[in-house]
Amino acid sequence: MCATDGDQDSDGVSGDRAGNDSALFSALLEDSAEDLYENAPCGYLSTLLDGQIAKVNGTLLTWLGYERGDLVGRKSFSDLLTVGGRIYYETHLAPLLLMQGEISGIALELKSAGGTRLPVLVTSTVKTGGDGEPLLIRTTVFDARDRRAYEEELLRAHRESDRERERLQQLTTTLQKTLLPSALANVPGLNVAAHYHVASIDEVGGDFYDLFPLTGGSWGMFLGDVCGKGAEAAVVTSLARYTLRAAAVYDPDPAAVLSNLNTVLNHEYNGHDPRFCTVVYGLLTPDAEHGYQVTLASGGHPPALLMRADGTAEYLPTPGGQLIGVLPDAHIATTAVHLGPGDTLLLHTDGLTEAHTDGTSAGDRYGDEALLEFGRDLAPTTARDTIAAIRTLLDTLGTGVDDDTALLAVSVPRPEREGQQ
Repeated sequence: MCATDGDQDSDGVSGDRAGNDSALFSALLEDSAEDLYENAPCGYLSTLLDGQIAKVNGTLLTWLGYERGDLVGRKSFSDLLTVGGRIYYETHLAPLLLMQGEISGIALELKSAGGTRLPVLVTSTVKTGGDGEPLLIRTTVFDARDRRAYEEELLRAHRESDRERERLQQLTTTLQKTLLPSALANVPGLNVAAHYHVASIDEVGGDFYDLFPLTGGSWGMFLGDVCGKGAEAAVVTSLARYTLRAAAVYDPDPAAVLSNLNTVLNHEYNGHDPRFCTVVYGLLTPDAEHGYQVTLASGGHPPALLMRADGTAEYLPTPGGQLIGVLPDAHIATTAVHLGPGDTLLLHTDGLTEAHTDGTSAGDRYGDEALLEFGRDLAPTTARDTIAAIRTLLDTLGTGVDDDTALLAVSVPRPEREGQQ
């Protein structure tokens, strides 16, 4: 079969390409080793064992701005280094090179003829003779200016990131403080103490508490936990705190206070981004028995822990209390208790009971039963001692506490004579 014109054209193109490739390959074979040494993309130099330069390629001469006669037989390799680099080379690198026969990827700076500095990476090997004795040192020099510029830019970016993180942490800390009372009020006939344990300094937590006076010598207190973290949770926390205070002034009944908060949150956050919280609110009223009558209302919050003067401890359950803000008409559970001399009541968020006991973010949770046993070991106690003991516990759990924890404790002091016995 005869070839077509197209076949002839294709054969012609193929032949031309093959000829060009053959010519390029021949040119590469004719490239001299000396030319490759002189114009390599890296610097080469050979020195005697004492460091005197015996040979240097054109690439390194161009980088440093020297003539060959300026270096060969006149200078040592260490003469090309900065003062710090020379000391490091002579006291560390040169002895190490002679001991192990090679050093690789060492960052140094060379001085050019004009005085400028050239950052380089140096690899050196010792050439030995047939008898194994060292003859000379061969050194390869890589231009590290681009790498140095990249490292400096990376370092600058890291420093800027650290400064930005510090600014963010300061802002977070400041915002967190605005969501908590600066100090607890002095309540006649009660000892009070509180603590806020921050799980992460990078985020604003959603836990909150407060204690404030009401009419007739009674006091209101609350402690809660907003779902989520960050700025959105902070907004809800602020709204919850001020709503609870305002509602308590209007009607101090604990169930009414939480119902009012539920209405506000459900109205404000009933769209695509619902927000809710758990809250326990207490009304404290002094009585003639040198104690306080406490009425607690809970909306889905962990039960308060009561530690009695007789050394017993128990939870004050409020079963059926629903999350605040989820439903238009949430069920609010209530309970009442009398605090007498030596009794202590602790409110807490679930960051404590849900902490991991192995000090990491894995493992078993601390749990309600463990906290109850902890309270039994403490009782009888005071508000201040209770908070101090739980702070120590939280420190022991370490990073196992992966959620913020708010604590608020009140206790009725014992009469001075009884406390001294």
